[in-house]
Amino acid sequence: MVVVSRRSELDELLARHGTRGAAAFFLRQRGRDLDEVTQRHEALRSALTEVGAAVPADWRRGHVERADLPRFLFAPEDVVIAVGPDGLVANVAKYLDGQPVIGVDPEPGRNAGVLVRHRASAVAGLLRARPAGQERTMVAARLDDGQELYGLNEIYVGHSGHQSARYVLADPSGARERQSSSGLIAGTGTGATGWCASIARDRAAAPPAPAPGEEALCWFVREAWPSPATGVSLVAGTLTGRAELELTAESERLVAFADGVESDALELSWGQRIRISVAGRRLHLV
Repeated sequence: MVVVSRRSELDELLARHGTRGAAAFFLRQRGRDLDEVTQRHEALRSALTEVGAAVPADWRRGHVERADLPRFLFAPEDVVIAVGPDGLVANVAKYLDGQPVIGVDPEPGRNAGVLVRHRASAVAGLLRARPAGQERTMVAARLDDGQELYGLNEIYVGHSGHQSARYVLADPSGARERQSSSGLIAGTGTGATGWCASIARDRAAAPPAPAPGEEALCWFVREAWPSPATGVSLVAGTLTGRAELELTAESERLVAFADGVESDALELSWGQRIRISVAGRRLHLV
C-alpha cells in the first residue's frame, strides 16, 4: 500500500516562518486564526493515522507526498490511497497504470468528494472486500520524440508563462489552422467540471462534456487571436476513440502539463509536434 498526501497548510506555514508563534502572527495580519489551520492539520493527521492502522500487518507500506510524485516509482501490485482533496487523486493518477486508487476525504463537507469518496474509517473494509469501483477515462499527450504525458482531468498546451503561443493546429477531420492563443485545453469527463467547465460557460456553442467513463475528450482553444496570419475557426471540439488533435509549435518555450502540475511538464521547441488523444490507460477508482 502506498499512501499519498500533501503537506497541510500548517506544515507550509512552519516551513516558511519557522515557529507557530511567527505563523500565528502572519495569519493575524491577514485576518485569519491559527486555530483553523491547526484543526485542518489535525484532521489530516488523524485520517493518515487511521488509514495506516487499517493496513494488514503483512503488507508493505510506503508514503509519498504530492511534491515527490514525479520521482516516485509505483509497482504494478500497489494499492494507492490518496488522503486529501479531490485534486490529489488527479495528481497521482497520471503516474499510475492500472493500480487501484482509494480516495479518502479527511475533511468531509469541505471537499466536493467526487474523487475522494470515502472516510478513513472505511478503508479497512475496502481493503478486505476489494470492490469493483469505477473506470475513468484519461487523456494522453505524445511528443514526436516519444515523450508521453497523462492526465485525469485535463492537459494544457501553451506558453510556459501563459502568454501568446503560436502554433499550427490540426483536428481529426484534417482541417489545419495557424493560431496565436493563450493555450489549448483538452479534458476528460472527470475534468469537465473544472477548467473545461469554466471555459465552456463563456462559449455559446461549447461541445457537450463527456461522461467520466466515456472514451471521449472535449477541447478548447483559449483566447484565439484573429490576424492576417492566424485564424479562429478551430477553437473547440470533441475527440472520440482513437482520434487525435495535433499541434505543431511555431514558437519557443511551449509546454504541456497535466492536472495543474506545472513542475512536471513536457517542453516543445520550434517545429515539434504533440498529439492529444484519449489515453490507452484508465484510472481504477475504488
